[in-house]
Formats: sequence, structure tokens, C-alpha cells
Amino acid sequence: MPARRRLLAAAVTAAACLGAQALASTVATAADEVVSRGVTIPAFYDPPAGLPTANGTLIRSEPLPLALSLPGLDGPLPGSATRLMYKSTDSNGQPVAVTGAYIEPTAAWHGDGPRPLVALAPGTMGQGDQCAASLGLEHPLTVNSQTVSFGYEDLAIYRLLAKGVAVVVTDYVGLGATDRLHTYVNRVDEGHAVLDAVRAARAVDGASVTNASPVGLFGYSQGGGATAAAAELQASYAPDVTLSGTYAGAPPADLTSVTKAIDGSELAGALGWSLNGFLQSDPSLKPIAEAHLNAAGKAALADLSTMCVGDALFGYGYAKSTKWTTDGRSISDIIAATPALQSFLDSQRIGTLKPSGPVRLATGVSDNLVPHAQARQLAVDWCRKGGDVTYKPVVLPNVGSALLNHFAPLLTDQGDAIGWLTDRLAGKAATSNCWSMPVQP
Repeated sequence: MPARRRLLAAAVTAAACLGAQALASTVATAADEVVSRGVTIPAFYDPPAGLPTANGTLIRSEPLPLALSLPGLDGPLPGSATRLMYKSTDSNGQPVAVTGAYIEPTAAWHGDGPRPLVALAPGTMGQGDQCAASLGLEHPLTVNSQTVSFGYEDLAIYRLLAKGVAVVVTDYVGLGATDRLHTYVNRVDEGHAVLDAVRAARAVDGASVTNASPVGLFGYSQGGGATAAAAELQASYAPDVTLSGTYAGAPPADLTSVTKAIDGSELAGALGWSLNGFLQSDPSLKPIAEAHLNAAGKAALADLSTMCVGDALFGYGYAKSTKWTTDGRSISDIIAATPALQSFLDSQRIGTLKPSGPVRLATGVSDNLVPHAQARQLAVDWCRKGGDVTYKPVVLPNVGSALLNHFAPLLTDQGDAIGWLTDRLAGKAATSNCWSMPVQP
């Protein structure tokens, strides 16, 4: 199948899995409104000038209408949602406002003890504020002449709610919140945002979760990296958030490997999101970018900074970074030759710390977008540090599309992943299979 047809098939498959509704193009109505690719971002997402001191403090909240909601005897199914803004700390130690959503399930929790809480870290949404997962709960599919955004995490969220598990979703640093650019795949920003979402959920009016509620983390792809990072950072950053279990699917643990893999793929736009995020987190890298990016590269990064996944698939699918650089070298080659870039990516490596609590790490053996080998290596690294690791290789055939090779395990393994996590929330002990790593694919 030709490359562009494969790209179209991948996009159509993703959209079909959502069963979503379309949102008409939104036009700004006031001069101070933030508009991203024709979508007006609600004023709720504009952070205040001053932020609270304590991490996880709830800054503001409001009811959030769920697009997919059904009447039930005890209230709307699957539950009632609250839009959140809470305080976190970024990788530079600075206060930052993060948005997200808390969903109180209508279904009862049938396990022992209080209702548990799962912090869900979304997979790659994009970098435009209109791509935020909390907005995706309200509008699962946003389509206008400028943007296409899929709320594909809604499926996992609703499956957890159906089991009586409360869910809090983070939008991450800078995604949704309009004061800065999203720091895509920054492990510290993401890990902190996930852990502080748990703290914020506990403070929501009417929430049934408390400090005694078991806590789980759930994420795939970018979300898998975020939950993996959160499990590593919990002991030092959030000792008050005890983790009963963490699911990390297809985690981008080694960004050097991932950067090389996504270059020229259907999701090559993620390379631009990564670079934009790196420059947001560490402005000292900007002179390096200025020296190596040509006009096309700089234009691509600016363009991608407001794009969602759908936009990037159609706008930058199969793009090669050699077209973005002044000397025709790839971004990976420039990173390999630049110590400052190597050092920054090394600081983003997940696997240098022992994770807290039991973790389940799943990776598709044919995944060549977020490469299987580097995800498997994370399991090895954690096992060597004495982590309680359940490693799950998802064996599926290579279908010729890197995007589908990456996306398919998200769906095929999701039920088992949710089952494993709810068992941990119910107090059942995990069984590590670190001993089997030498023979695991």
C-alpha cells in the first residue's frame, strides 16, 4: 500500500475506534480569548498570575459536560465530571498551573475498602491547547478546517469508570493551560503533573476518594512514559501518594532511540513537538536550534506548536528532518554530535530509578514507532534495581505501518492492563516476572 494511503488508513482506523462526534469550527468572540487553529480555548484554561505554594492544590474547578453520557438509575452514566486546574512544579523547579479533569463514577466499587482512584496520563495528543485530553472528554472529535483532534483516551477512561474506579486525567504542563508551550515528553514535568493530579482529585467537592483511597496510574505511549516517570519520582516528590499499581504501556524511556524512530514516520510531527518542548524546558538549547534549523525547519516547529495528532498526521506524515536542517543532517545525527543535546536527552532517560509499587510494562514486539527494544530495556533496568515488574510483550504482526504497529497494542492489551490494575487496587498482590526476562521477546 502506498505511504499516503497507509497514513489515511491509520487515521481512519483511529477515528473509527472513537465513535466520536464532530465539533464545528469555533470563532473567537473577544479580543482576549485564546484561539488555537480556530478553536476558542475556554477562559478556564488561562492560569492566574499567582499560584498556590503546595503542589496539587486545586486552583479552580467547574462542572465538565461529558459528551458521551447516558441516563442511569443513580445518575448519568458513566459519571459526573469536573474540570480542574491545579498547581504543580516543573523540571526547573518553578510553579506551574496544570489542567485536567476528575470523573466521579456512577458505578459502585465492589472491591474491599474505599473507592480507588486512577490517574490517567494521556497518550500523544499534540501541542495545541485545543488537543488537551480534558477538552477531549467534552468533544471526543474536534474537526474544523484547521485542526483534527481525537479524544482516544476516552475509551480507557470509561472502562475504568464502569468498574467503579474514579479517574483523574492530567493535561500535562502547557497543554490546555494557555500560558506556555506543552513540554512534550519531559519526564519530570509529566511525572509531577500525574502525581499532583492525584492530590488535586482528593480536594474536589463531592469526590468520594480520600487520602485512604488506593491509587493507580495508567498510561500508554506518552502516557506510559509519564506514568513510568511518576512511579520513579513518587518517593521523592509525592510520598503522600502511595501507589498500588502502575501501568506503563509503550513508554518512550530512551528519547535518543525514539527520536530516531519517529523521524520519517507517519508521526514525524512528534519530532517537532519534542524539539519545541526541549526548548521550552531549557532555553539554553535555543542557540543550537538556531544554528542547525533552516527556514523550513523553523517554520515546521512553529506550525506544529499548535497542531494535534490528526493535523500532524496529514501535515507532516513521513516528513524527514534532513529537510529541516542547514546541512542536511538528521536531527538524530546532530544530537549525536552535540554534547549539550546528548546531555539533555540523557537527563530525560527513564529507568535510572527504582519505581514505587508494582508496575506492569507492556510493549508491542513489532512497535517500531516507540521502539520495542528501548521499552523492553526499561523493564530490564527496573528489574535490576529490584522493582516489582510484570513485563508483557504484546505479540502482534508487523503490518507495515509504524503508527498501526504502535497503536494496535493499545487496544488489544487494554482490557488485560485494566484488569491487572484493578486487581492491584483491590489489594491483590502482583507477581513479578523479572526472572523470565532473559527468555522474553
